[in-house]
Amino acid sequence: MSDKKASLSIDGKTLDLKVHSGTIGPDVIEVSALTGNGYFTYDPGFVSTAACESKITYIDGDKGVLLHGGYPIEQLAEQSDYLETCYLLLYGALPNATQKETFVNKVRMHTMVNDQMSTFFKGFRRDAHPMAIMCGVVGALSAFYHDSLDITDEKHREISAIRLIAKMPTLAAMTYKYTIGQPFMYPQNHLSYAENFLHMMFGNPCEQDKVNPVLAKAMDKIFLLHADHEQNASTSTVRLAGSTGANPFACISAGIAALWGPSHGGANEAVLDMLNEIGDASRIDEFVAKAKDKDDPFRLMGFGHRVYKNFDPRAKVMKQAADEVLAELGLENDPLLIIAKRLEQIALEDEYFIERKLYPNVDFYSGIILKAIGIPTSMFTVIFALGRTPGWIAHWNEMISGSYRIGRPRQLYTGPAQRDFVPLDKR
Repeated sequence: MSDKKASLSIDGKTLDLKVHSGTIGPDVIEVSALTGNGYFTYDPGFVSTAACESKITYIDGDKGVLLHGGYPIEQLAEQSDYLETCYLLLYGALPNATQKETFVNKVRMHTMVNDQMSTFFKGFRRDAHPMAIMCGVVGALSAFYHDSLDITDEKHREISAIRLIAKMPTLAAMTYKYTIGQPFMYPQNHLSYAENFLHMMFGNPCEQDKVNPVLAKAMDKIFLLHADHEQNASTSTVRLAGSTGANPFACISAGIAALWGPSHGGANEAVLDMLNEIGDASRIDEFVAKAKDKDDPFRLMGFGHRVYKNFDPRAKVMKQAADEVLAELGLENDPLLIIAKRLEQIALEDEYFIERKLYPNVDFYSGIILKAIGIPTSMFTVIFALGRTPGWIAHWNEMISGSYRIGRPRQLYTGPAQRDFVPLDKR
């Protein structure tokens, strides 16, 4: 707690409020004393409310800073890999060589899913949205792992975390294969995490496939750059569901449902929809003019960020990966990617975009990469969910490991005051 104090005067009465200081970031005023005095705070969207204490991730949107366990995201993206970052999020420190090898092997040993899951998929229509399937199959994992559902047991929480991280690529790839009518591909434990995912997505039993290392590297970066993003809507949903004592598989399924919303996880999907709407490079100037017109509802997707007011620290890394993928696949002349590259140039050079800090963000570049690799737009948010799983489970575990209360937000009631019931024949 800080030495600072805050006070609030209401109707001539002064309430003393505690002030807490984190390692970095703004101080936090504790308002729990208000309830006992008959008041609540009103904060739509909880944008000014700290609902928890956390040691996992820190964001400074004004300065474009994203830290996992104190490490800048740029350093992790350049020098680490996804599974090492998963370890950092779960355990709060980078592993040594032995710890990393042990963790990676544990994940590899849990990549398969129960064979009955293949029957579960058959309950969905082939044209079901992949996120609808993922909500169901991830939640259903709790039906197969009764041996690790005691959330008060640290070992149970750990094995559930590893199972979720290990099985999400398998379930995501199965979802894709099911929607296109192809057989499921078993994971291959000699492959890296990203290689295994691409193998299960695009391999088939009829021929031996070899995963392109450039594409695997880009895929690993996409997972890493989406691994956690502090107390966003889906992470807060996981925490809120977890505060009831729900099992981890149900909580992650709740997070997937929250991520499905177009205002949260659908941003890179919206980028491709926008590129398709523009359709041809000859229409770029027309749509840029529409974006600048405040009376036109059209918006350029993938530019600027609600949290980052300066720049998205993940975007530079993702841009490099996008350039490498396009060069590797020889897709510089793809019509939609030509549009994307021209929009990127405009956003970085046009004063209108520069003044408003409408820079290309991580969703813009990840959408380009996923499109180039051949992943359909409907799967974009599934891949986001896959990458975000370690962040979700780390926040859930952090909450369950400490002292917590069941989430119970209050409200500002504006409905009718108490009134008497009127019988039907007298209304």
